[in-house]
Amino acid sequence: MLEPHSGQSVYTWDESGLEAVDAVIEGPDGAGLVMLYHFEGFMDAGEAGEQIVQRLKDAQSYVTVARFDADRLVDYRARRPTMTFRRDRWVSYDTPRLELRLVRDATGVPFLLLAGPEPDVQWEAFTSAVREITERLGVRLAVNFHGIPMGVPHTRPVGLTPHGNRTDLVPGHRPLFEEAEVPGSAAGLIELRLAESGHDVLGVVAHVPHYVARSPYPDAALVLIEAITSATGLVLPDVGHTLRNEALKTQNEIESQLAEGDEDLVAVVRGLEQQYDALAGAETRGSLVAEPSELPSADELGAVFERFLAEREGEGGEGPGGDGAQ
Repeated sequence: MLEPHSGQSVYTWDESGLEAVDAVIEGPDGAGLVMLYHFEGFMDAGEAGEQIVQRLKDAQSYVTVARFDADRLVDYRARRPTMTFRRDRWVSYDTPRLELRLVRDATGVPFLLLAGPEPDVQWEAFTSAVREITERLGVRLAVNFHGIPMGVPHTRPVGLTPHGNRTDLVPGHRPLFEEAEVPGSAAGLIELRLAESGHDVLGVVAHVPHYVARSPYPDAALVLIEAITSATGLVLPDVGHTLRNEALKTQNEIESQLAEGDEDLVAVVRGLEQQYDALAGAETRGSLVAEPSELPSADELGAVFERFLAEREGEGGEGPGGDGAQ
């Protein structure tokens, strides 16, 4: 029987959740759990990762295994929780929840889902807690997923970049560059620290057309689901079905805008198509450097990331107090 965590920490165990995990570990499914993790607040172009998490939360019954202390980890003034005011009083408060849940896929296979707001502070303490949880619960593979904005057209297949120490689980993808310095994330630090500790970890990133990066892009979420299924064997319940319908709708909406004759958008899409096709042809010939000037440099990619994050942070403007509240 797993013992509750003792002492000061950024999380607490839920006893009933621990009992449920304990039953899994001791039962026929005890070969090791997969843990999927994704956090709100960092880079997620097209809401590629968040679309998956929200559908898992909405469609699944679950058992909470651990709760992280949002009061210690989240800066409420940077990301103000929603409150509801009705007539003459406050009636509800949307408490930030960063939780680890035990859920089951469409075939009944159990897995863990760690999701919620990305911690604003104490990243090392948070990462240590996740590593401790990983070891206590016998996690065999941790998988993170999100989208990044790229200079690619919506009319071509969504690209994918795997990373971590188990990229062999998503074969057939070549690195786009050797090295880049980009803004850090709690998810990235977890991947780094878990790998340093000898744990298996995989990240999958979908390439989202930069001109739709600020809106939900279901095609990117679908590619992530396919990669997760291929790497883990998990069949995420009904998520792919609903996303396929929304992907078709989104593609039709983009094509409608193009048909209306937005010359700037048409020029961007056609130029990206030519670039994509040229690079795809070079790849089939065994070379990705046929047109080296077409590929984004590490500095350019880092600049795109920083600009995307800055735009997200500035969406809400300044609140009445001038503190940039959103």
